[in-house]
Amino acid sequence: MAANYKTIQGIWGDEELLMNGAKQMRDAHIKVKEVFSPFPIHGLDPVIGLPRTRLAICAFIYGITGTSLAILMTWYMMVSDWPTDIGGKPSFYYYMNWPAFIPVTFELTVFCAGHGMALTYLLRNWTLPGVHEKNPDPRTTDDKFMMVIEAKEEKAAEIVSMMRASGAEEVNVI
Repeated sequence: MAANYKTIQGIWGDEELLMNGAKQMRDAHIKVKEVFSPFPIHGLDPVIGLPRTRLAICAFIYGITGTSLAILMTWYMMVSDWPTDIGGKPSFYYYMNWPAFIPVTFELTVFCAGHGMALTYLLRNWTLPGVHEKNPDPRTTDDKFMMVIEAKEEKAAEIVSMMRASGAEEVNVI
């Protein structure tokens, strides 16, 4: 970041006041860089301009991967490698026995989707062990809400006054 830019951090005590402040910033065409909150604030993402998440697509891909692995595993174990006559059912073809493999397929689908989403969450948010925190104020994990804006020096005073007018308890310019 160039030397003529400032980071402005506003801290609110109520999520409604933060939401109103974010709407004022949006209406003034000021880009909000980040919002830190102790819990999700519904409706805030479109206000600050966050795009829709693609995590559902990732979960679907992980689930399909688990389903494919389960089908391949059960076919190989029960049809190809070691065919076993269970209850007089023929095991020459996979489609003749697929109802017996539904529980295994379901469990491996859920297993792959769950573990894949956990890893994706940790990697996407950089919350891996040993990675330093990006949260500038630990109070935002308890009861405060913080909005971070990066702006040019000449707009900093205007943004600070807008934050204070919208109910910010504390405004820091870095």
